[in-house]
Amino acid sequence: MPATVAARLMPPAAWVCLCGCLLPTTGARAHDEISVLVEQLDAPQFARREAASRSLVKAGRPAVDALAAAIHTGDLEVASRGVEIVGEMLASDDEELVAAAEACLAEIAAHDGSAASVLAAAALEFHALGMATAARERLESLGAVFRERPAVEGRGLEIEVNAAWRGTPADFRQLGRLRGLASVGVYGVPVDAATLALLAELHDVTRIELFGTGAGREAADLLAEKLPEARIDVRKGGKLGVSSLARVGPCEIRTVEPGSAADQAGLRSGDVVLTIDDEPVENFDNLTERLADCAPGEVVTLAIARRGGTADGEPERLKCEVRLDAW
Repeated sequence: MPATVAARLMPPAAWVCLCGCLLPTTGARAHDEISVLVEQLDAPQFARREAASRSLVKAGRPAVDALAAAIHTGDLEVASRGVEIVGEMLASDDEELVAAAEACLAEIAAHDGSAASVLAAAALEFHALGMATAARERLESLGAVFRERPAVEGRGLEIEVNAAWRGTPADFRQLGRLRGLASVGVYGVPVDAATLALLAELHDVTRIELFGTGAGREAADLLAEKLPEARIDVRKGGKLGVSSLARVGPCEIRTVEPGSAADQAGLRSGDVVLTIDDEPVENFDNLTERLADCAPGEVVTLAIARRGGTADGEPERLKCEVRLDAW
């Protein structure tokens, strides 16, 4: 006797057992029960369709493949209910189930033009927005700082993780859930291999800075290989505390951070750095590259030219020793 006919002939109590609460079974029996429930998504009675939907959500991972097949049948009622059911699974705490539900909806959304594809795309978009909001709230609660400002290409979201960070390496997984993330800066927070692997998956970022994280040249090479379009800046963590607007030409200091190593050493805005440890400095990027290999507490010697420092108005040449801060 067909399953749908059998369901109609069952007494009410037995029907509730099948439709209202899917019994925890395994193997062929579980597969058969799921098949019956999927068929009932198109039942004439609204109550039976609703009960089947609830039971399929509870069934979890074993129901995903059956729902995917049913959604592709083209029946609008089954397709819409199927997408809704799989969409509810996205709220599960079971990461394996969520991943399966995401893959199912993505595959359906890829079929342009069908009603099911539109519904699946909408479900994924809603899920992504919710995940992004929750991820940002989580990261901010752990001490991360967010900024919305012009990035390398257009506007983008920037995140800074510094000494105020209270999270764990596992919390960096939240970065992949953010939308519009353009720049990631980690300063003075240890970064392990697992975290580097997570950063390497951020294919839309345009810049990653790792200062004083314990990451070295191998980490920089890994990120550069995985993210060829991004600017990767990995430093040991020694901080001078200056900035410049000019990326080419003489290394002229534009601002000196109050209380920084540069400030304590007497550097001023307008000073031009000529050498570091007797090695020529061609531009500001060259200076930052040299400082990248310096650890906090290291002492470097800078030769600078200071405008108007002599009686005849010629730049005064000075040397100063700077004990670097930490990021």
